[in-house]
Amino acid sequence: MMNTASGCEGVLEVLNRAASQDTAVLKPAEQQLKQWETQPGFYAVLQAIFSNHSIDVNVRWLAVVYFKNGVDRYWRRGAPNAMSDEERESIRAQLLSNFNEPVGPIATQLAVLISKVARLDCPRNWPGLIPTLLEAVKNPDKLAQQRALLTLHHVTKNLAAKRLAHDRRLFQELTSGTFSFIFNLWNHHTETLFQYAVQQNTNNMMESLEFSVLTLKILRKQLIYGIPEPSKVPDAVMVVKLAFERLRTLLEIRLNFKNASNIREKVEKKIIVLGKMLLECQETFPVPYNGFVKQTLEFATNCLFTDDGRRHLFERLTVQCMILIKTVVKCSSHKMIRALEDSKQAAAIEAEKVTSGFFTNDVLTEIATCLLTHYFLLSEEDRHLWDSDPEGFVGDEGGESWKFSLKPCTEVLFLTLFHAYRDTLKPNLLQMVQTVQDFQDSSDMTKLLQKEAVYNAVGLAAFELFDEVDFDSWFISHLLKELENKHVNYKYIRRRVIWLIGQWIGVKLSPSLHPAVYQAVLPLLGPEEDLVVRITAAQTLKIAVDDFEFKTEAFIPFLESGVSLLFGLLQQVSECDSKMHILHVLSFIIERVGAHIRPHASQLSQYLPMLWEESAEHNMLRCAILTTLIYLVQGMGTLSCNLYPFLIPVLKFSTDVSQPPHVYLLEDGLDLWFETVQNASSMTPDLLQLFDNMPPLLELGSENLKTCFHIVGAYVLLGRQQFMETYAAALVAGCANILTDLRDEGIVTVMKLIEIVFRVFPSEGPQLFQNLLIGVLELVLAGQEGPVVMAMYYSLYARIILKNQEFFFSLLERTSQMWNQPTSNILDKLLRLWVDNFDMIAQAERRKLSALALASLLTSNNSAVQQRIPDLMYSIVEVLHDVCREENDTYVDFLVIGTVEDPGDELDTEHERRKRKISQEDPVHSVSLKDFVASQIQRYEQVNGTDKFHEMMNHVDLEVRQQLQNFITR
Repeated sequence: MMNTASGCEGVLEVLNRAASQDTAVLKPAEQQLKQWETQPGFYAVLQAIFSNHSIDVNVRWLAVVYFKNGVDRYWRRGAPNAMSDEERESIRAQLLSNFNEPVGPIATQLAVLISKVARLDCPRNWPGLIPTLLEAVKNPDKLAQQRALLTLHHVTKNLAAKRLAHDRRLFQELTSGTFSFIFNLWNHHTETLFQYAVQQNTNNMMESLEFSVLTLKILRKQLIYGIPEPSKVPDAVMVVKLAFERLRTLLEIRLNFKNASNIREKVEKKIIVLGKMLLECQETFPVPYNGFVKQTLEFATNCLFTDDGRRHLFERLTVQCMILIKTVVKCSSHKMIRALEDSKQAAAIEAEKVTSGFFTNDVLTEIATCLLTHYFLLSEEDRHLWDSDPEGFVGDEGGESWKFSLKPCTEVLFLTLFHAYRDTLKPNLLQMVQTVQDFQDSSDMTKLLQKEAVYNAVGLAAFELFDEVDFDSWFISHLLKELENKHVNYKYIRRRVIWLIGQWIGVKLSPSLHPAVYQAVLPLLGPEEDLVVRITAAQTLKIAVDDFEFKTEAFIPFLESGVSLLFGLLQQVSECDSKMHILHVLSFIIERVGAHIRPHASQLSQYLPMLWEESAEHNMLRCAILTTLIYLVQGMGTLSCNLYPFLIPVLKFSTDVSQPPHVYLLEDGLDLWFETVQNASSMTPDLLQLFDNMPPLLELGSENLKTCFHIVGAYVLLGRQQFMETYAAALVAGCANILTDLRDEGIVTVMKLIEIVFRVFPSEGPQLFQNLLIGVLELVLAGQEGPVVMAMYYSLYARIILKNQEFFFSLLERTSQMWNQPTSNILDKLLRLWVDNFDMIAQAERRKLSALALASLLTSNNSAVQQRIPDLMYSIVEVLHDVCREENDTYVDFLVIGTVEDPGDELDTEHERRKRKISQEDPVHSVSLKDFVASQIQRYEQVNGTDKFHEMMNHVDLEVRQQLQNFITR
């Protein structure tokens, strides 16, 4: 055990070395600290070091960070090398001994550290924590007061994050005992701040701001997570009420101190926390919040839509105000009034009245106009970003970005209002379209930006405007002409128009006009066009190609130039996200046009290898390349062999588990590998050698195992003898090693692969898997497996009996020697279970396969078989009923397909053709069951004589015998 006094010197020296910039000194020190992590007393020494203010700040910082990491790893009782109860008790006592840490970053780390311990121990093992912190907050020393508040904030934050019901109840109890105190403290510090602001006392303002923000953060967590019904807590209601008043005051203070950046930033921080609290109250307590709908709408609309209000705004607050309005408009709590309890209905009805009364036609028109003429406009900053970083400008802002970014938030608010009040807002928007669509002066930037904003709104509201806009007519008469204006300033309109067309394609554009869209897009992809316009045009092309009513033949005339222009764009963009975006468009096109891509594949085969090399550090871009290659191989079919010089090395790298990037590339790499083998017309040496990657993949046993077995099956059908000569041992080992770890679905997948081997190699296949087959036989006789698995086991043995009966009986002999049981006993039990469990076999094809196998045993002289013939006949007749239908007064086996010519379907892969060919050769599809049974019965009579034949038949149930006679004589 490390002694605090003696160990302090040694640990301090090592920490000094660990703070060095010299790696030769740093690395050994880190290793030594790592060794000490689990030594009792180490954390007490670290605590003594970071509590000593005379030690170098960097060393103290390092000590507290190591301490914090140790709490994460070793504080829990059940953790490996956990700290003892005595050590934990001592550390807890020391942590609360003082709140006078002079260094801010270290104080923050200590606060986080205490909160981590509190999450695990408070209140059960640390009941004194909260009372101690509350007492420290009352300390007249400002530093101690601030450090205690900072700690209380982090403790509250961590305790509020616990989600189990028991923990939530404890936090609610904590809140009920402290909320009023924290509320009064926040009131005091906020009022003090306002007094200092009037006096222009900036030094004291900073201090009061710090205290006010910390208390507000604590208050916010307690309000949202610690008070289940805030409407019943007067102080909770007062907090929300005061929030609106204090926001207005703080906005005035921010404006008055706009030149004092430190004050302004702190005030903005407090405003943002207040905004977060209101938003969380809206979301968490929608019904109680109904009482504040009027204040919310008045405050938010005043800030957003009046000249005076906009003077006070900054971006984060603008976003918060927009979300406040959006949430009120969308809130279902006061719209689904019937679903509420009687006590809540009054507030909900009142909120609905307030909302309806507030959003008059004039107010809605004014809000919509302001959104379109102010917030929708491309700002000077937007235009600068367009010119300086075009790829960054068009970056995706989907998902939840509206909660944080102004532009998407503006659009979401507009759409919410438009959806809720469409009857009022439609005429206003359509009037604005009439006004702006004739703005043609490229030098008038104000009007161009206004047109761009209105067109944006029309695109966003496409579904809402379905009945009002004749888009076909507008597209032909106006939008196509807009794209012809090549003035440099008109790039904003060209980009917005081609985006707008993309928004309307799936809403209300006639399929007959799709070629006109393709024709309009292509010039905008050219190298002379603005890059933002080109990227947007590529996205519109993807939407057009992905449309439900897409017709390949209509797109073919534009395919060559489209692919060529997209390649040019792909080469010009430099950002990884942009390249992925363009590759995604290409993938869509290749997938939709299929084999028509073949004449244009040479460009891809030239550029993709270069892009692959350039993207060595960008695994997600490489995933996009793999996806593109999948669709390209599908489109190329057998001609994909021309891509092998690039394709095989890519596959080898992507599916090599020894390469670190395989964790990103493996899934797409396996899909590409499967497509490559499926479309191969013959086995090549490189494709065969690629299989070296498969054994480690089978051993890995990941979620991609099913795809791996599909690939192996495709190799068996493609390479046949050549493949099996090289990889038979690896295949058998891979199947045998993995079976014990699989569920039913995985076992069936493995059995289907083995079945493919048996179908291709009826003699050699069972020999390879004889050890595995003995294990399968043991499982069959145990009868423990599910019906789907058992059906597969019976199918394997059926194929052996049908095609290699000699091996079947030799396998039984070997099994009897291993188990020390008579062969006849094993076979008798197998046949009995097979017949008894026949209904486990659900598929008609597999039932027929079993029936053929059982029928083939009729002519064997084995005593076990002879005794079971009546049972076998019963199962055989059952299957005859399943697979035979009556045609022209005779029974026909409808599973027999005979040898038909390959229809040569262009959509079929070579793999599908190989599977179809082997199916045609399969006894299930080439042998008539009724004819085979008749033949076997006739042969039985010839071999055993008429007397024995009649004796055998007399043991068969009369009804079964009659039905059998009916089948084989018709």
